[in-house]
This record gives sequence, C-alpha cells and structure tokens, in this order.
Amino acid sequence: MKIKAKLYLAIGIFNLLILVLAIVGTISIQSMKSDTDSILKANYSTLDYCRNMLNALDSGLTNEKNLTEFQNWLDKQQNNITETGEYDLTNALIQHFSEFKLNVDDKTIEKKIRKAISEITLLNMNAISHKSEVAKTTSQKAIIWISITGTIFFLISFVLLFNIPSSIAHPVEILTNSVKEIAAKNYSLRVDYKKRDEFGILADSFNTMAEKLEDYEKINISKILHEKKRIDAIINNMHNPVIGFDDSLNIIFMNTEAKTLSGLKDIDIIGKQAKDIALKNDFIRIIIQDISVTNEKDKKNEPIKIFSENKEYYFEKESIRIIDSSAHERFTNHIGDVIILKNITAFKELDIAKTNFIATISHEMKTPVSSIKMSTHLLESTKTGNISEEQKSLIQGIDEDCNRLLKIISELLKFTQVETGNIQLTLQQCDPSEIVQYALDTVKFQAEQKNISLILNIAEHLPKIKADKEKTAWVLINLLSNAIRYSQNKGSIEIEVRTSENKVLFSVKDNGIGIESRYQNKVFDKYFQVPDNGKIGTGLGLAISKEFIEAQGGKIGLESQIGQGSRFYFYLNT
Repeated sequence: MKIKAKLYLAIGIFNLLILVLAIVGTISIQSMKSDTDSILKANYSTLDYCRNMLNALDSGLTNEKNLTEFQNWLDKQQNNITETGEYDLTNALIQHFSEFKLNVDDKTIEKKIRKAISEITLLNMNAISHKSEVAKTTSQKAIIWISITGTIFFLISFVLLFNIPSSIAHPVEILTNSVKEIAAKNYSLRVDYKKRDEFGILADSFNTMAEKLEDYEKINISKILHEKKRIDAIINNMHNPVIGFDDSLNIIFMNTEAKTLSGLKDIDIIGKQAKDIALKNDFIRIIIQDISVTNEKDKKNEPIKIFSENKEYYFEKESIRIIDSSAHERFTNHIGDVIILKNITAFKELDIAKTNFIATISHEMKTPVSSIKMSTHLLESTKTGNISEEQKSLIQGIDEDCNRLLKIISELLKFTQVETGNIQLTLQQCDPSEIVQYALDTVKFQAEQKNISLILNIAEHLPKIKADKEKTAWVLINLLSNAIRYSQNKGSIEIEVRTSENKVLFSVKDNGIGIESRYQNKVFDKYFQVPDNGKIGTGLGLAISKEFIEAQGGKIGLESQIGQGSRFYFYLNT
C-alpha cells in the first residue's frame, strides 16, 4: 500500500471512530434526557397540582375565589393523566368535588377529596421512584456502552498510532543512515527494503545511485592513482628541489633532489610535521622560514646557502601558497604550500668572481690614479716650471677626471665590501647634529658652485643614536651630493633631522625634476640609474647607502613627484 493511501486510511479510521463515539454518546444522553423529561412533565406537574389543590382546600372552599382556584388546578390535573389508575382517581376527585360544591359544609365529602388527592400523589410518587430506577438503569447502560466503545476505539487508535508512524519513520531512518554512509564514501552499501511503496521506489533509486557511484569511484581512483604516479614522476625528475606541505605544515611530498640535500628518506618525512623535523634538520629549518608570511614585501629574498656533498650550493627559494577557491567565489581556503628551490650556484659563483674581480681591479686602479692626481698637483705647482693657460686647463681636466675615477673606485670598493658581507660596523652612541654638520661641511663647496642654499631644520635636544658615525655620514653625504647634482642652479635643499617614534629621522629634500613612480622601487637596486636623467653615475651610491643603513638596523626610503623634487630619508635607532 502506498504511503499516501496509508495516511488517508488512518485519518479516515480516526474520523470514523470519533463519529461513532459521538453517535453512541448522543443516543445515550438523549435516552437519559427522555426519562428525565418524562418525570418532570408527567409526575412532577401532577404533584404540583395536587399540592396547590390541597392549599386551596386548606384555605377553605367556602370562598368563591378558592373554589375557582381549586377548579383550575383540577382541570390541569385532568389534562395531565399519565399513569395507570390515575384516570379513575382523577374522575373520583372530580365527582367528589362536584358533590362538595353542592354542600360545602359536608366534612365527609372533604375527607373524600383529600383522600383522592393523596392517592393521586402517592401514585405519581411511586411512578417517579420507578422512573428514577429506569433512568438510573439507562445511565448505567450509557456508561457501559460509551466505555466499551471508547476502549475499543482506544485500542484501534493505539494500534494505528504505533503502526502508521513507524511504517514511515523506519524507512526514513534506513535511508538517512544510508545517505550518511554514502557521504562517508561507503559506495558498496545497498538498502534492503522490499515494500513497493514510495520508500521502496526511493530505495531502488538509491541503490542504483550507489552502484553508479561505486563504479565511478573505481574508475576515478584508477585515474587518480595514474595521475599521481605521473605527477610524482615529473616532480622526482625535476632538477630543482621541490617540497609540498599541507595547511598544517605537514610534509606531503619531497622530490629526489630535496631528499638528497636534506639527507632524509620518505619514512622520515612523509606525513610528519615540518617544525618537528626542523629541530633536527637544518635544511628543513631553513626552507620553512617565512612560509607563513603572506605579504610578499615581508619575505626575505636572499639566496639560501646549503652545504651538501662537501660543496656549498646556493638556491633561490620560491614559496607558492596553494589556495582553493572552488567552494565559493568570495571565499578562499588555504590548503597548503609548495616550495621550489632554484639552483643558482653557478650564477652565485660568477657573481662572487665578478665581485672579486671588481675588488681587485679597483684596488689596482686606485694606486695609478692616485699617482696621476699627485702628478697633476706637481704640474700645477710653480716649482716644476711655468705653464700656459691652455696647459693649466688640460691639467684641471685631468685632475677632475682623476677625482671622478677615485670616487668611482671608492664606491666600487665599498660595494665589494657590501656584496662579500665584509661590512665592518663600529656602532656607538653618536650625536646626530655632529653627523649632519660633518656632511654639510663636506658638500658645502659643491653647493656653492651651483649657488644652492642648504636649509637646515634640526630639532632641539635630539637623543643620541646607536650607529656607525663614519658610514652614516657617508650615506648623508651621498644623499646631499645627489640632491645637489639633480637640483637647479640657485635652488635650495632642505635638511631635516627630528625624532619619530623612538627613532631619529634624517631627511634630504631637493627641488629637482623628481622621479617617476615606476622607478621609485628600483632606485636602491645595484647599478640602476633613472633613464634620461642627463646625469652620469655608477648606480651604486644608493644601493650602498641602503646596505649601510639596514646593517645598522635602520630603514631608508624616498618620496617623489614629477616636477616637485624628491625627498630621501632614513631612520636610525636611538
């Protein structure tokens, strides 16, 4: 039977039971009502008439009014004869009353009247007692019938109450549990439900779905395993070390190159927490640094040096954050990270060779250039003889070229120190005003040649800074020299020194042409020069300045707009 038909049948039976119980109750109540009405209308009215006739008789029938009243109640009694024998008694009462009206003083007739009224009253009282017993019997029968009917109907309802909901809830429970199993990827499950109702049809559909899912799962797993083997083969054949992590930083794969560098085996790493392995393995400790940093600006891009097989290797780390955005377009879910180490050992060796070559050449060039500069000073001296104006001009040109070469050589030597990591810092408590004054004295002559005003705005009571006085002064001189070089004649340069959040800020602002925004993040790179600026330089000064300031724990930066000049600044700790 269909579930819909079962529900209709159950509701129909409930309604029928209620209707039958209502009919039985109505009939029983109606029967009791009939018995009660019979007593009230037939017997009680007669008793009332008899009582009123006795009252009139007691008041005396010599009065015309009392006779009329007695006659009135007697007429009503004559019309309310309901019991056997009541007719004869009423007729006798009428006859006696007729005789009494002829002789009202006859006490014998009055006694007969009273006797007839008493007999009528007694007859009706006996009838009331009998009818009360009948009504009581009717009431008991009604209670019995209603009790029997109610009990039968309760049993029927009880049976339906347990059968109907269970017949619906049980298959629902079976199907619910089956769906949970399917959700848990138990595709081999089948629903054993043989009834041919709606749930039976649903169970058949469910079994068909589970069967197809099981077939699909087998095919899908085969494809996944094939693809996994293919991907594993590709990763293992990559020449760069590759390591994969899940969102909890557990290692999920590592290719052959990475395992060779780490000295670990699959059993030691796969599925293990990277932070736990990093406590015992330097390779893992180095590569997981900054893996949780999402801001690219905060990540360190320095090459990683790893010692393996009695040789130093240099790698550039690329950290790829794996995001799953398939769940919802507006939400992303971090599911893991992949780290690729690009082997840059050959490039690093070339860079080291280049640095050593530059250091050697710069050192070798410094001596002959210094000799040339000394020779130009000797030629300018009158002790070696008089020279013409034309010769003097040539000597000055040679001297300027020597100064330029010496500056370039000095920057190259400082840069080789930076690249080789041989920056020697002498950190001490320094007075910022002394550093500023030394730098201003150094560039004062250069500024006067272009009629540039140096405007100093230095705060009072500046705290001392923890810095290398010589290298900080070199950075400030470099910034001032650049500002003078790129400023217009008769311009001005503002130098500001003040405290800022427990640091001391040094700032140099010029009135030059400014730097385009697309070049501003490159000006501190090695050998970079802003295109078409019309100036000649090595492109090393700002790179060296950046290394010097950051080596002291400070920060350097710039602000610039085209046509409004540039402002270079750096912070140092107090």
